[in-house]
Amino acid sequence: MTTSTSNLSMKLLIDTKNKKVLFAEASKDVVDFLFTLLQLPLATVIKLLTKEAVVGCLGNLYSSVENLNHVYWQPNLSKDVILNPTILTSSPAISGLLPSAAINHSQITPKLYRCPKRSGNNYYCSSSTVTDVYNSKCAACGRGMTREVNYSTATAEPNKSNNGFVKEVITYMIMDNLLIQPMSTISGITMLNQFNVKNVGVLKETVVKLGMEEGLKLLKASIESQMVLTTVFLA
Repeated sequence: MTTSTSNLSMKLLIDTKNKKVLFAEASKDVVDFLFTLLQLPLATVIKLLTKEAVVGCLGNLYSSVENLNHVYWQPNLSKDVILNPTILTSSPAISGLLPSAAINHSQITPKLYRCPKRSGNNYYCSSSTVTDVYNSKCAACGRGMTREVNYSTATAEPNKSNNGFVKEVITYMIMDNLLIQPMSTISGITMLNQFNVKNVGVLKETVVKLGMEEGLKLLKASIESQMVLTTVFLA
């Protein structure tokens, strides 16, 4: 397993009698990481967990795409569209929790075509329609759309004070089943009542570090279990 450079951690409240994590206190960066898991395309999840570790038949689908000869694919289409889909770039603070080699953060630049408009001095087409399929018929004049046009994306200036998804002014409570809410004294007491904790002596606080190994375990457990924190940190 590749060593992570992440410095993230969270505090677990453990019921030692029932050997269960009741909830965790976590920072913005931990919550950002968990929310990032929702962005991951299925193909990326399969690649991160390896095909053999994925529940059900999704691993077989991934293998089918890998092994299908390119002659059966639509022209001008790469397998990478399925096997290596792009996701939004995550906050730098959580970049060490998943292997970057398995995640494609680069932007795919599509090839777009339009009607050539001029062929010598014979004609002029006023259509501004574009397509991503080479030689498609122009809706206005019927000629093949073969002239490649430049594609550019507007890049917003990064806001260093607003990285990730949630604000960092508070601590967050993460339940064992990954329900997340703002942390407060009242919410903590409410949770203890909800779990019917009568003897606080059975409760134990512990701080756990989050690295790449834990990141992958959290991803896997979030798919398979309703007791994610217990599965990852107490198993």
